[in-house]
Amino acid sequence: MRPFLALAPLALLMSAPALAQSDAWVVDYDASTVGLQTEVFGTTIQGDFPQFSTDIRLDPEDLSDARIEAVVQAGSGQLDTPDRQSDMEGVAGLNPSEHPEMRFVSETISREGDTYTALGTLTIKGVSQEHALTFTLDISDGRGVADGGFTLARSDFGVGAGDWGAAAAQIDVRVHIEAVRAD
Repeated sequence: MRPFLALAPLALLMSAPALAQSDAWVVDYDASTVGLQTEVFGTTIQGDFPQFSTDIRLDPEDLSDARIEAVVQAGSGQLDTPDRQSDMEGVAGLNPSEHPEMRFVSETISREGDTYTALGTLTIKGVSQEHALTFTLDISDGRGVADGGFTLARSDFGVGAGDWGAAAAQIDVRVHIEAVRAD
Protein backbone atom coordinates (compact mmCIF):
# COMPACT_ATOMS: atom_id res chain seq x y z
CA MET A 1 0.00 0.00 0.00
CA ARG A 2 2.85 2.42 0.80
CA PRO A 3 4.39 2.26 -2.70
CA PHE A 4 1.02 3.32 -4.10
CA LEU A 5 0.80 6.29 -1.73
CA ALA A 6 4.29 7.36 -2.72
CA LEU A 7 3.25 7.37 -6.38
CA ALA A 8 0.04 9.32 -5.80
CA PRO A 9 1.68 12.79 -6.12
CA LEU A 10 3.37 11.66 -9.34
CA ALA A 11 0.03 10.48 -10.71
CA LEU A 12 -1.50 13.87 -9.90
CA LEU A 13 1.33 15.68 -11.67
CA MET A 14 0.97 13.48 -14.73
CA SER A 15 -2.77 14.12 -14.88
CA ALA A 16 -2.41 17.91 -14.43
CA PRO A 17 -2.07 18.64 -18.17
CA ALA A 18 -5.26 16.70 -18.82
CA LEU A 19 -7.05 18.64 -16.10
CA ALA A 20 -5.75 21.92 -17.52
CA GLN A 21 -7.29 21.03 -20.89
CA SER A 22 -10.82 21.03 -19.44
CA ASP A 23 -11.09 24.71 -20.32
CA ALA A 24 -10.49 23.99 -24.03
CA TRP A 25 -13.32 24.36 -26.53
CA VAL A 26 -13.85 22.84 -29.97
CA VAL A 27 -15.55 25.28 -32.34
CA ASP A 28 -18.50 24.20 -34.47
CA TYR A 29 -17.46 26.08 -37.61
CA ASP A 30 -20.70 25.24 -39.43
CA ALA A 31 -22.68 27.14 -36.76
CA SER A 32 -20.16 29.97 -36.21
CA THR A 33 -19.60 33.21 -38.12
CA VAL A 34 -17.18 36.12 -38.34
CA GLY A 35 -18.70 39.11 -40.08
CA LEU A 36 -18.52 42.83 -40.64
CA GLN A 37 -20.78 45.78 -41.18
CA THR A 38 -19.90 49.27 -42.39
CA GLU A 39 -21.31 52.31 -44.19
CA VAL A 40 -20.23 53.28 -47.71
CA PHE A 41 -21.81 56.41 -49.19
CA GLY A 42 -24.90 56.01 -47.00
CA THR A 43 -25.37 52.32 -47.79
CA THR A 44 -24.91 49.62 -45.17
CA ILE A 45 -22.59 46.88 -46.37
CA GLN A 46 -22.28 43.53 -44.66
CA GLY A 47 -19.87 40.71 -45.19
CA ASP A 48 -18.53 37.53 -43.73
CA PHE A 49 -15.26 35.64 -43.50
CA PRO A 50 -16.12 31.93 -43.63
CA GLN A 51 -12.53 30.72 -43.33
CA PHE A 52 -11.23 31.16 -39.80
CA SER A 53 -9.75 29.10 -37.02
CA THR A 54 -9.73 29.56 -33.27
CA ASP A 55 -8.05 28.24 -30.17
CA ILE A 56 -10.26 28.95 -27.17
CA ARG A 57 -9.37 28.11 -23.58
CA LEU A 58 -11.87 29.52 -21.15
CA ASP A 59 -13.25 28.44 -17.81
CA PRO A 60 -15.91 30.97 -16.74
CA GLU A 61 -15.17 30.16 -13.09
CA ASP A 62 -11.43 30.83 -13.42
CA LEU A 63 -10.30 33.24 -16.15
CA SER A 64 -6.67 33.38 -14.99
CA ASP A 65 -5.51 31.09 -17.83
CA ALA A 66 -8.20 32.04 -20.35
CA ARG A 67 -7.02 32.65 -23.90
CA ILE A 68 -8.54 33.29 -27.31
CA GLU A 69 -6.55 33.13 -30.51
CA ALA A 70 -8.38 33.62 -33.79
CA VAL A 71 -6.99 33.64 -37.32
CA VAL A 72 -9.19 34.84 -40.17
CA GLN A 73 -8.25 34.23 -43.79
CA ALA A 74 -8.45 37.72 -45.32
CA GLY A 75 -9.07 36.37 -48.82
CA SER A 76 -12.21 34.51 -47.72
CA GLY A 77 -14.16 37.73 -47.17
CA GLN A 78 -17.42 38.06 -49.09
CA LEU A 79 -19.43 41.29 -49.19
CA ASP A 80 -23.15 41.50 -49.85
CA THR A 81 -22.38 44.30 -52.33
CA PRO A 82 -20.30 42.67 -55.09
CA ASP A 83 -19.20 45.99 -56.62
CA ARG A 84 -17.18 46.68 -53.42
CA GLN A 85 -15.50 43.25 -53.34
CA SER A 86 -12.49 44.36 -55.40
CA ASP A 87 -11.94 47.33 -53.05
CA MET A 88 -11.72 44.98 -50.09
CA GLU A 89 -9.38 42.57 -51.89
CA GLY A 90 -7.15 45.18 -53.51
CA VAL A 91 -3.77 46.55 -52.42
CA ALA A 92 -5.45 49.46 -50.62
CA GLY A 93 -7.94 47.07 -49.04
CA LEU A 94 -7.02 43.96 -47.06
CA ASN A 95 -4.53 42.88 -49.76
CA PRO A 96 -4.81 39.15 -48.96
CA SER A 97 -2.15 38.21 -51.50
CA GLU A 98 0.47 39.88 -49.27
CA HIS A 99 -1.35 39.71 -45.93
CA PRO A 100 -3.35 36.47 -46.01
CA GLU A 101 -4.24 36.39 -42.30
CA MET A 102 -5.84 38.68 -39.77
CA ARG A 103 -5.18 37.64 -36.18
CA PHE A 104 -6.47 38.36 -32.68
CA VAL A 105 -4.62 37.02 -29.62
CA SER A 106 -5.95 37.82 -26.18
CA GLU A 107 -3.67 38.70 -23.30
CA THR A 108 -6.32 38.83 -20.58
CA ILE A 109 -9.99 37.97 -20.33
CA SER A 110 -12.19 39.45 -17.64
CA ARG A 111 -15.87 39.34 -16.78
CA GLU A 112 -18.27 41.91 -15.45
CA GLY A 113 -21.79 40.62 -15.03
CA ASP A 114 -22.76 38.82 -18.24
CA THR A 115 -20.13 40.57 -20.38
CA TYR A 116 -16.65 39.24 -21.01
CA THR A 117 -13.82 41.41 -22.31
CA ALA A 118 -10.82 39.89 -24.06
CA LEU A 119 -8.00 42.44 -24.26
CA GLY A 120 -5.41 41.55 -26.82
CA THR A 121 -3.58 42.30 -30.03
CA LEU A 122 -5.37 42.60 -33.35
CA THR A 123 -3.17 42.37 -36.44
CA ILE A 124 -4.39 43.38 -39.90
CA LYS A 125 -2.09 43.98 -42.89
CA GLY A 126 0.96 43.62 -40.65
CA VAL A 127 -0.20 46.38 -38.29
CA SER A 128 -0.80 45.35 -34.68
CA GLN A 129 -2.96 47.32 -32.24
CA GLU A 130 -4.40 46.63 -28.83
CA HIS A 131 -8.10 45.89 -29.05
CA ALA A 132 -10.92 44.72 -26.79
CA LEU A 133 -13.31 42.00 -27.91
CA THR A 134 -16.46 42.06 -25.81
CA PHE A 135 -18.87 39.15 -25.81
CA THR A 136 -21.59 37.34 -23.94
CA LEU A 137 -21.40 33.62 -23.29
CA ASP A 138 -24.19 31.17 -22.65
CA ILE A 139 -23.21 27.62 -21.70
CA SER A 140 -25.83 24.91 -21.65
CA ASP A 141 -25.29 21.13 -21.66
CA GLY A 142 -21.58 21.54 -22.46
CA ARG A 143 -22.22 23.78 -25.49
CA GLY A 144 -21.16 27.41 -25.40
CA VAL A 145 -22.62 30.18 -27.55
CA ALA A 146 -20.71 33.46 -27.64
CA ASP A 147 -21.84 36.65 -29.38
CA GLY A 148 -19.77 39.79 -29.51
CA GLY A 149 -17.44 42.00 -31.44
CA PHE A 150 -15.66 45.32 -31.66
CA THR A 151 -15.41 48.41 -33.82
CA LEU A 152 -12.20 49.41 -35.55
CA ALA A 153 -11.03 52.35 -37.62
CA ARG A 154 -9.81 50.86 -40.91
CA SER A 155 -7.17 53.58 -41.36
CA ASP A 156 -5.49 52.47 -38.08
CA PHE A 157 -4.52 49.29 -39.93
CA GLY A 158 -3.50 50.84 -43.24
CA VAL A 159 -6.71 49.81 -44.97
CA GLY A 160 -8.09 52.25 -47.52
CA ALA A 161 -6.67 54.68 -50.03
CA GLY A 162 -6.90 58.46 -50.04
CA ASP A 163 -9.84 58.37 -52.42
CA TRP A 164 -11.82 56.22 -49.98
CA GLY A 165 -12.55 59.34 -47.91
CA ALA A 166 -15.03 58.57 -45.15
CA ALA A 167 -16.26 55.40 -46.88
CA ALA A 168 -16.10 52.45 -44.49
CA ALA A 169 -14.16 54.52 -41.97
CA GLN A 170 -15.49 52.44 -39.06
CA ILE A 171 -15.89 48.69 -39.33
CA ASP A 172 -18.09 46.76 -36.92
CA VAL A 173 -16.73 43.23 -36.55
CA ARG A 174 -19.23 40.71 -35.21
CA VAL A 175 -18.60 37.15 -34.10
CA HIS A 176 -20.96 34.33 -33.30
CA ILE A 177 -19.14 31.29 -31.99
CA GLU A 178 -20.65 27.96 -31.01
CA ALA A 179 -18.39 25.41 -29.38
CA VAL A 180 -18.39 22.31 -27.23
CA ARG A 181 -16.07 21.52 -24.35
CA ALA A 182 -13.11 19.42 -25.41
CA ASP A 183 -12.84 16.00 -23.79
